[in-house]
This record gives sequence, C-alpha cells and structure tokens, in this order.
Amino acid sequence: MYLRIVFSREHFRAVVCRSLSAFMLILVPFPLHGQGSDSDRPVPILTGSAGYFTNVDGGSTSLAPIISPVFLLPLGDRWLVEARGTFEGEFTRKQGNGAYGGNVGKEVDYAQLDFIANRYVTVTAGRFLTPFGVYNERLYPIWIRSLQREPLIFPIATETSNGLMLRGGFEISPRAKLNYAAYFSTLSSLDKLESDRAAGGRIGFFFPRPKVEIGGSFRQLLQEERSRSVGFHFAWQPTGTMLNLRSEYAWSSGQGSGYWVEADYRLAQIPVWQSAMRHLEIAGRVQQFFGHLDADEAEEYSLPKTDTQHADLGVNYYFVDGLKATASYGREFSSSGNANLWSVGIAYRFVVPLGRVQ
Repeated sequence: MYLRIVFSREHFRAVVCRSLSAFMLILVPFPLHGQGSDSDRPVPILTGSAGYFTNVDGGSTSLAPIISPVFLLPLGDRWLVEARGTFEGEFTRKQGNGAYGGNVGKEVDYAQLDFIANRYVTVTAGRFLTPFGVYNERLYPIWIRSLQREPLIFPIATETSNGLMLRGGFEISPRAKLNYAAYFSTLSSLDKLESDRAAGGRIGFFFPRPKVEIGGSFRQLLQEERSRSVGFHFAWQPTGTMLNLRSEYAWSSGQGSGYWVEADYRLAQIPVWQSAMRHLEIAGRVQQFFGHLDADEAEEYSLPKTDTQHADLGVNYYFVDGLKATASYGREFSSSGNANLWSVGIAYRFVVPLGRVQ
C-alpha cells in the first residue's frame, strides 16, 4: 500500500520544521535503570531507528525520511514476541523544479513469536527475516550501517518469510563455534504479508581467537520457476584494532549474482586530536553485480538493468551512542551510463520502556 503525497514548498518547509521538532523530542534521553532483583519482571520495549537523508543520484535529488519501530514483548523466561515495521519515503521534485512529492512505503518486516527451547535452539513462528547472508539481519538498520546505500545484491539476499524457523548455536571446540538457521516458508499473498513457498538455511563458523566468521546460505523456491539461491559471507575484526571487514556473495538462478566487500574503521586509536577523532568513522565499499534480467524484470526486483560496478567512500560522526551524522560519495559504472552518487543525513536509535523499570 502506498500513500501519494504532493505538497507545496511552504507546506514542505512546515512539515520539515514540525518533523525536526518531534525528532528533537525523541532525542531527550530516557533514564534506564538495571533490574533490582531476579524477581523483577521484564517490561515491553519500544525501540528502533529514525533518520532523514538526502540522496543525489546522477544529478537527481531525493529526500528519504525513514522510521523503523521495533516492539519487544517478553512472556516469561522463554517466550518473546518481536515485530518491526518500516515507513520510508522517497520525495523528488516534480518536473525538476516543482514541489516535492512521492511515496511513503509501509512494510511489516517481521512479526514473530520466539520460544527459547534450550541453549542450543530457538523456535520461531510467524513472519521473520529470511536467514540468508548477514546484511539483512545484522546490518540493515540505519543506525548500524556504515554506508547508508544498500548493496546491489540486497534484493537477492533479502526476503521475508511466513512460516517456521529453527536457529541456534553451540561450541565445537574452544577455538570454534557453529551457528545455524533452517526454515520453511509458506505462500502468502496477503497485502504487506507476502511471502513465497520456499525452504533453506544458513550455517556459520566463528573463530574467537582471530575474530573471524565464515558461512554459507541456501534457498530453494518451491513454486513457479523453482529457482535457487546460494550465498557466502565473511567477517573479520583484527585483534587490537577498531577495524571491521565484511563481505557477501550471492547467486540466484533467476536473478543474477554479485558481491560486496566493505571496511569501516573508528579513528579513536589515532593519537592526534583524539577527543575529536574518537567520534569519527570512515567506511568504504566495492561491489559488482552481474545480471541476466530484462529491463522490466530488473525493475520488478529492484536490481540493476545491466552489469554494474560501485565504489563508495563514507564518513560517520557519532555525537553519542546511537546518534550519528553520515555522508558518502560513490561512483557507479555500467554500460547504461556512469553516475555520481551522494548521500548525507542523520540516523538515530531510540529505546523506550513501556512499563515501570525497577
């Protein structure tokens, strides 16, 4: 479901002012205190992220406000209800210099019930993020991302499923740990609750001493063209540094293939101007996509129409934990034309307890 919005320049300025005022109210910190005893019951939590970004793609400017609320409801010691929705706008000028207008997309990312059976397995039922790769589950929230633009292969490695999932982990040895996820998804055509009939899973190995994780993912579509997808992921945080290295590869028999490699580094370890540097982070990403879809199919899946390469460089400034300003520049290379990609904005994470915290 989409809401069409068109407004004048004066109305736009008024909306921005009201939005900034509301946003500043959100920034007021809420005092959170630890639980006083084991008898204290956990309370529901409303958390999530909000942001406002300006993107320039090949000279075309768009405004992209987004809010993603997350609701957490603990039920005893073993049960948890969790849900996340996303409201994301994309506003552009009409005819190049007219009033801003566009769409506000509304999505139910997940709404699931978790049962912690034991230390090795958690059972999830409902609508959940498909466990394929790591970007969708771990890096997607705007307050976590080092670069705000999503990777080119994001539509391949991103699905939401309605069904049942088992996930967990255990120690193989003192030097290695295994994590896994397996799921079955049923077909659903309900508005905002769509999903395909599919099955798959993910397995990963984490090595604590070098701080390395490697893993793979598999997905088999059980309807229509019965396509399959395969993915690999890698993450490394070198010991004694504030450097993070991550990468993903995804291949789909129905959509194409590609990869991305990303690094981010917090400048807190630089001895010069430490008081300022500790708030700064630099990030870079290189990626490629190789597609075999026609123009209409590529647009349907939100994938590039031709083979594409990207290089991105960004910087983040953390005012406090959970509040950052971000900016990036990228260059796109493809047979359909090269383009400069700019992005600047602010991202914030909020946490509000919905009950009395002891």
